[in-house]
Amino acid sequence: MSKREVGESRLTLPQVKKVLESIGEENLDQFQRRTLDYVSKFSKAEPEKAEELLQKLVKEFELDEAEAVQIVNCMPETVDELRVFLAGGKKIIEAQKLTQIVNILNENRLLK
Repeated sequence: MSKREVGESRLTLPQVKKVLESIGEENLDQFQRRTLDYVSKFSKAEPEKAEELLQKLVKEFELDEAEAVQIVNCMPETVDELRVFLAGGKKIIEAQKLTQIVNILNENRLLK
C-alpha cells in the first residue's frame, strides 16, 4: 500500500469561494453550501487579488502566512484596525509600513 502525502495550506475567504464555485453549487453538500453562502457574504476581495495580496504581505512586508490570511479576510480599513491582527506578533512593524499595507488593501477592496 503506497503512502499518499497530504498537504495543508491556508486559504483566504475569496479563495475558498472560488474553489466551491468551481465544484458547482449543485454538487455541494449542505455544509459546503453554508460555507459558500458565508464566504459569498464576507469576501472583501476578488480571489485573484486575494492571492496577490497574500503573497505581497508575506514577501514584501514579511508577515506570517497566518497573519496575512486573516488580514486579507478582514481587510482592515485603518492602521489601528490593522494593528489588532499584528498585536500577537514578536516583531514590530513601522507605522509607515502599516500605512502602506492599509493603502494596498484599500486599492484591492471589493465595492459593495
